[in-house]
Amino acid sequence: MEASLGELGHYAGPATLILSSLADGPKHGYALMQDIEAFSGVQLQPGTLYGAIQRLEQQGLIEPLAQVGRRRPYRMTAHGAVVLQDHLKAQQQVSEVGLHRLSIGWTVA
Repeated sequence: MEASLGELGHYAGPATLILSSLADGPKHGYALMQDIEAFSGVQLQPGTLYGAIQRLEQQGLIEPLAQVGRRRPYRMTAHGAVVLQDHLKAQQQVSEVGLHRLSIGWTVA
């Protein structure tokens, strides 16, 4: 099953945040929203969150766990971990190039 966050197009941002949150263990939707806001400063709206969760599940990058009360926790799959790692390494390379180029031609306070 091949999947990459690049296949998500403009949904890669929420997918990256969700997978990064799930990297340290399973969470339900509200816990995902809280964690994502805490580590990134981004507030995902419920529609964005659950739409991204559905796409990630369809791609086999996350899977639901047994419902606890009204809450459905999700966890990242092994395939999801590989895809997230590859995506973050690619983004790290882009960040390093961008920061280097800024340091050469710009004085940013």
